[in-house]
Amino acid sequence: MEFIEKLEQIAKRIPAISANLTTEEATKNALIMPFLNQVLGYDIFNPLEVVPEFTADTPNKRNEKVDYALMIDGKVQVLIECKRFDEQLAIKHAGQLFRYFSTTNARIAILTNGVEYQFFTDIDAPNKMDEKPFLKLDLLNIDKHVISGIAKLTKEAFDLDSIVNTAGDYKYLSQIKKLIEEQVKNPDDDFVRFFAARVYDGAITAKVKQQFSELTIKAFSQFINDSINARLKTALHNDEAKPDSATAEIDDDENKIITTEEEIEGFNIVKAILRQKLDVTRIVSRDQQSYFGILLDDNNRKPLCRLHFNTKQKYIGTFDENKKETRHPIESLDDLFKFADQLLATAAHYLA
Repeated sequence: MEFIEKLEQIAKRIPAISANLTTEEATKNALIMPFLNQVLGYDIFNPLEVVPEFTADTPNKRNEKVDYALMIDGKVQVLIECKRFDEQLAIKHAGQLFRYFSTTNARIAILTNGVEYQFFTDIDAPNKMDEKPFLKLDLLNIDKHVISGIAKLTKEAFDLDSIVNTAGDYKYLSQIKKLIEEQVKNPDDDFVRFFAARVYDGAITAKVKQQFSELTIKAFSQFINDSINARLKTALHNDEAKPDSATAEIDDDENKIITTEEEIEGFNIVKAILRQKLDVTRIVSRDQQSYFGILLDDNNRKPLCRLHFNTKQKYIGTFDENKKETRHPIESLDDLFKFADQLLATAAHYLA
């Protein structure tokens, strides 16, 4: 089983058991211990590998415990502090990790509530745990860009030098991505001025700044959508030798149904949204006379959405947990991205 599949296997259990994870101990047993064992590959029943309630005296504290220590070659390499499933992680929860970090051999510390895992090291100052994690993993929204970093923590592939050497890249990359996300949603004056000054010849007045603030948001949205569509069109072109139900035009003998380019593009956008939760091969289309249906596993009992593109006013039909369809008017294909949360919620209902 691939590493990502092991993570997804743990993640799939969370919706079904979350209501019963009312204590820290329940969180450890149901989520954290399986993560250490099944994902990272440590024998949770072997105290030579996993030490629960690890104690290491510090100059100012004695007999204080951290939840787990991971051992490799008889040395403490990773310290883990656990919190209850529904507890929001904060740096204030990492007190023991800070204290133990400087008194053991550990260069890696993990703070977790069983769903979110925050990974720390000592980038800013040697032998002193950083206040900001260099890596974050959210099992309910797995970022595939962090998978390779977490894989280095497995028992089989543990490489401390490699982890520490690349930690800075992960840390700053995640911060830059977060900054870009913030600026795309709500650009500040400097960000807007950067673009305005390069395309506008006049003075940057308050009115111009407001205009370019709106244009900057719109430009980034269009750029992202265009990039996604370009990749999808390339993938579609490469698959022409193996046409599927999304690209086939059904002839006159079969109800005269013709799949349009607009329906294909809409289908590709929906696939791009849903691939966050579903393997793309499970997302299948069936074109009908009155609508373009998109199904999970080619199963009529698992509708994901419908594209009503056969009239002047176009609609997307979304489904609630009772499989009741609601039509929403759209002005352009880009509007499909506005329904990402509803589409993902429908997919999650079928996976529960």
